[in-house]
Amino acid sequence: MAEFLPAFKKQFFYYKSLIDKALVQLSDEELLFREDDSINSIAIILNHLAGNMLSRWTDFRNQDGEKEWRNRESEFEESFGTIEDLKTKWEKAWQVVDHELSQISEENMGDIIYIRNDGHTIQEAFFRQSNHLAYHAGQILHQAKILKKQEFESLSIPKGKSKDFNQKKFDIGKGKRHFTEDFK
Repeated sequence: MAEFLPAFKKQFFYYKSLIDKALVQLSDEELLFREDDSINSIAIILNHLAGNMLSRWTDFRNQDGEKEWRNRESEFEESFGTIEDLKTKWEKAWQVVDHELSQISEENMGDIIYIRNDGHTIQEAFFRQSNHLAYHAGQILHQAKILKKQEFESLSIPKGKSKDFNQKKFDIGKGKRHFTEDFK
């Protein structure tokens, strides 16, 4: 259990780094692009993630994760102002996450917290949030690749480079390390 928190934090912030690396490859127009009204733009997905994390993580040990001030429906509209406003909201959400994670210890991982009155241990809530983030990170990366086509800079092992990547990994030998270290 002692290794869970650091591993969770690395994994969780890895998803942030993937999204951030995709965002810097896109123009404001590409962030706002929607194939049609039934598909969310990258900006809207980012707005939803930021709103979700702000609600879930703000004082999450003492308040329900679905805050009264959250307006989930508006997260799926261009309600964020400018792209810069959206990026500020995104970073604020991550500051809240980082602060709240620093308050968690091995001793309180089993404490019950609530999301819409459903009780979760803190560890269960971590898994729920991580899966939600990964789901939307995949959407963002997929859309970014479609928008940029061949210009998109790979954020993992580039196509055709698996053999080289594996050789480097096996050349350094076995060791305890987190896979995200390879993609900084």
